[in-house]
Amino acid sequence: MRADARSMTGRIADHPHAREPLPPDHEHGVFALEVDDLWAGYPGSPAVIEAIDLRVPRGEIVGLIGPNGAGKSTLFKAILGLIDPLQGEVRAFGRQVAEARNDIAYMPQIEEVDWNFPVSVREVVQMGSYQGIKPFASWTDNDGEMVDYALEQVGLTGVISRQIGELSGGQRRRVLMARSIARGAQLFLLDEPFAGLDAGVQHDLLGILDELVNKDRSVLIATHDLACVASCSDDAICLNRRVIASGPPAVVLTEEALSETFDRHLLTIGSLGADLTRGLYDEHRSEI
Repeated sequence: MRADARSMTGRIADHPHAREPLPPDHEHGVFALEVDDLWAGYPGSPAVIEAIDLRVPRGEIVGLIGPNGAGKSTLFKAILGLIDPLQGEVRAFGRQVAEARNDIAYMPQIEEVDWNFPVSVREVVQMGSYQGIKPFASWTDNDGEMVDYALEQVGLTGVISRQIGELSGGQRRRVLMARSIARGAQLFLLDEPFAGLDAGVQHDLLGILDELVNKDRSVLIATHDLACVASCSDDAICLNRRVIASGPPAVVLTEEALSETFDRHLLTIGSLGADLTRGLYDEHRSEI
């Protein structure tokens, strides 16, 4: 891990460490996800996202950065086929998403989950292993091994019998991560996975993601956390209804691109040998 990124306005000094640089022989041309000219929205309303082109290379963490209302969640839903796109194409591992669904895991925002539902940690994680579930299909030893492996990966083996409503915010994120891992997915779509978590818990979750990408998994993280994307992503995408910029964080996260993305003036400071964007974060955090 590289050194900590400097905090925005000097108030977030404990932000998680950055990822190691990608090796020189990393194949950027092998993609887990390809989105071409994607337009999507909801019935009776104008398109929320327009002409989206993006790529998620295999074995990388890609940060999707944008303010609330930029269309990040809508993009995820369109990628997953939860809403019908107005136009455009989405491919996962070179196939239509409908054909690659078992290779994709989606981690929703924590607010979208009913944590009062009376199920245990293990039962939630087991749900992730029901790929292509068939009515009355029997549970196999391999399914159980995947669940055990996922729980071990996220450090939840000691709480497997607890009801999910008794868990802390960080533990709840780990449960959702374990469910995704138990699915055996190759591509992970994470919607605001770090929202409301302190720096230590964020660091632990990023360690889990590091382990995944080191095993050639791919991760797309939707977030409004500039510091996380700047320090922890291999590639970054700025989104505000359309793609504003994409590429390595040190190249993409410029004053010009982020001012356009967040509709406000942002300052830059030198960090990690490159100009990474900082500024106005705490003052406007509830807005972005």
